[in-house]
This record gives sequence, C-alpha cells and structure tokens, in this order.
Amino acid sequence: MHKITAQALLTGAVFALLTGIAHSQTVIKFSHVVAENTPKGQGALMFKKLAEERLPGKVKVEVFPSSQLFGDGKEMEALLLGDVQLIAPSLSKFDRYTTQIQVFDLPFLFNDIAAVHRFQNSPTGKGILDSLTKKGLTGLAYWDNGMKQLSAKKPLQKPEDAKGLKFRIQASDILEAQFKAVGAIPQKLAFAEVYSALETGVVDGAENPWSNAYSQKFFEVQPYFTESDHGYLGYMVVANAKFWSGLPDDVRKTLDEILAEVTVEVNKSAQTFSDGDRQKIKDSGKTEILPLSAEQRAAWKAAMKPVYDKFTDKIGKEIVAAAMAANQP
Repeated sequence: MHKITAQALLTGAVFALLTGIAHSQTVIKFSHVVAENTPKGQGALMFKKLAEERLPGKVKVEVFPSSQLFGDGKEMEALLLGDVQLIAPSLSKFDRYTTQIQVFDLPFLFNDIAAVHRFQNSPTGKGILDSLTKKGLTGLAYWDNGMKQLSAKKPLQKPEDAKGLKFRIQASDILEAQFKAVGAIPQKLAFAEVYSALETGVVDGAENPWSNAYSQKFFEVQPYFTESDHGYLGYMVVANAKFWSGLPDDVRKTLDEILAEVTVEVNKSAQTFSDGDRQKIKDSGKTEILPLSAEQRAAWKAAMKPVYDKFTDKIGKEIVAAAMAANQP
C-alpha cells in the first residue's frame, strides 16, 4: 500500500514537473509574406535557430513564410490580436500607427544604404521604433531588403515615360502620391498578388528591390527595369507589446541580443542578395536593365518634389531634416 502510494506520488510529481516545463516554454509564431530565400526569410530562420539554441526548452520559434498564415493585409491585425507574436512588415505598413515612419517612403531621400543605416541608428531613427508602443506594438529592429528599382512594360528613363501606366504599390499614401506626381496610376495590391497582376496586365509596373524581383520572378513578366534606387524598402521587426513586455526578463534580454546579431547579418546579406539577384536577372536575358544618368535621376527627383511639400509637415520637419543629414558621412 505504501509502495503504491509512494509510486503514485512520484509519478504525479514527475508529471507535474513535465507539465510545468511544457507550460514554461514560450512559443513565438513569426509570420512574414516573402520567400525564405530573401534577406527577411533568412533572418527569420536565423532568429529561430539562435533562440532555440540559447534558450533550450524556454523558447520555440515557428516561422511561417510566404503568407502561409497571414497576408500583408492581415498580419498586423493578427499581431495585435495575439494570433502571432512576431512579424516584420514593410515600413510602409506602419503609417496608420505613426506618421513618423512615412519618412522612409519619401522618394530619392537617401543616397544609398549607408545613409539609411546612419539615420536608423541615430536617436531620431531609434525614436521611431519607440513611437509605436502606445499603439500596442514594440518596434525591435530595422531589417534591410534594399533600394527599390522601377519596372514596367515599357522603358522608364524620363518621368514622362510613366504617365498613364498602372503601378502596383503598397498601402502607403506617400507611394500613392509618388506615382501620381509623374502622371502614373497607383494601385494598392497585396504582395502575393503582384506576379499575377503583372502577368495579366492588371498593372503595368511596380517598384521592388532586386531580391524581390528575382525571388518572386517579377523579371519574367516585366521587360524593363530602371536602376533608379529611388526609395528604400526595409522592414521593422515588431512584437505585440503586451506579449514582449510579459516575457521573463532573462528571456527578453537574450532575444533582444539575438535580434541585434541577426539584424547585422540580415543587412549584410541584403546587400549580397541585391548584388547577386541583380546579376541573375541580367543574365536571364528576359528583361533589360536601364541605368539612369545623373541628369535623368535629377529629373525624376524634381518631378517627385511635390511629395515632400505635401508630407513633410505630417512626418515632422525635424525628422525629414535628420534623414537628409544622414546623407553626409
């Protein structure tokens, strides 16, 4: 009788211990909309690997790429509802939560990626991450994809060449104004719909960094790419604020450290992807890459200046000024 009781107690204790361990494990669902063979896709996998290695039994990360769980129209809502814990949307997706973020959509603002990084690492850039807290979001890091290029069914070298063409854009007021400034017709479409829309003529053109153009095979249905570098496409890794603040301090600290490491690697790989994918697109022979001369670039920039006139006050003059200042090393 005593043996049975002791055994039962021991079994119960083991069960309780195992149950406690299971319950103590934090599951982080990381959802994103791009392919795994992209900077963001690789970054999510690296985060999973390091988190599970350094926090064994405490954290499990489940990565869902290519809109498997939620498309880019639903992922923010899913995060706020707690259906996922981490997402990394394009910066354009945050304009309804803070107008400050719109600075990243201004055309021809940054000379290059180095200028983008100087701004992101400045007090102003870091302050934009923190500006989302009151909206239930915790901004954790900026991840690069790359500088954007224009593509279309016809060559685009002068601003007038875009007149009357339909361009796919993200849901961004600035991007809408950008294309209207050159007489084009912007159309908001989810990322997952872009290839089909280009193939069938629903839209005539788009703007994408080289890695998206290659991984999504946009170059197969766009006969011309203009090497415009006219804008920056980056992402913000963002968590549900309640979830992130509710993590044990040691777990959150470790995850913050991991994200800092992953961010460095993502941004390095973004440049590698960009250079490599541009070459692959060129080598495919399916599209023509058109450079812009200094004079042509200046003409595009001048044509889009009304976008600054319309949005600078909304974004904040000091924020736009800080971003411009980042062009000076």
